[in-house]
Amino acid sequence: MNDPYETTETHLERLLGRALNSFDLPDSVVERLDSALAHDSSLHSSHHSAALHRSTYRHAYLLADGSSLTLWELVHNSGRDGARRHELYADEGEARLAASRLRPARGERPDGADGGGGADGGQTDGFAAIFGAGPDGPGHDNPDAPGDSLDADLALLGRLLATPPLPPARTYVPDDSADHARRLLRRAENPDRPGEETAGLLRAAFAHHIGQAFGRQCPADVRDAAFTLYEHAFLLLDGTELSLWEVEHTATPDGRHMCEVYEDERTAREAMELRARVR
Repeated sequence: MNDPYETTETHLERLLGRALNSFDLPDSVVERLDSALAHDSSLHSSHHSAALHRSTYRHAYLLADGSSLTLWELVHNSGRDGARRHELYADEGEARLAASRLRPARGERPDGADGGGGADGGQTDGFAAIFGAGPDGPGHDNPDAPGDSLDADLALLGRLLATPPLPPARTYVPDDSADHARRLLRRAENPDRPGEETAGLLRAAFAHHIGQAFGRQCPADVRDAAFTLYEHAFLLLDGTELSLWEVEHTATPDGRHMCEVYEDERTAREAMELRARVR
């Protein structure tokens, strides 16, 4: 990772140029990096399996004012074509969260299979896959019976929209939470994302908590669509709490990751259900 003949300026240009999400770095971080004098890179963690290769690198910089700054680079092969991809984060926690979201490349299984096994070529019911029920699960004794399939679909849909149990108590972390909210809203691609009123309230956020409410693979049409639901809970200066619900999925025509943000959990789950049905 360290090239003795590479200047810090060249190293930064290369690092920022190859990261898919470099535009998402806080402006204050990019401005501070302009004064970087020296750098050091090291492997922080690594995971390798038959279908997924993931590594996290720590890049530390010495700045002109004597302070230091660290960037966390996530390198993985979870894209549709299995090619190496780079992501960059200013916070180690966000890098860990991004690493936990990774799924094997589309068409692959964690056990190395090609995703096409079985007489139906892997075309199992999408919602059944979300909840872990396979073709031999409840409601599939006779897959050719339309009534059984409809009942199973309705039952699975009801579970998706059901109210989840009460979550454990949150632990809020004061960590530039207003900027985290700004970046979350900026990367949301859904047209009905929270508007300026919500963004204005979140400027008073001084602590936040991120929790995963849902996340599974959904095999359908020999393609793997990954769905993950996160709650971003913010604590405001007046003591009130405000949550945003982030749906991250790959149910897109080209298989890329897409981020959608909603103001309440039910709307987020309904959007996730719609994405699972409409491709």
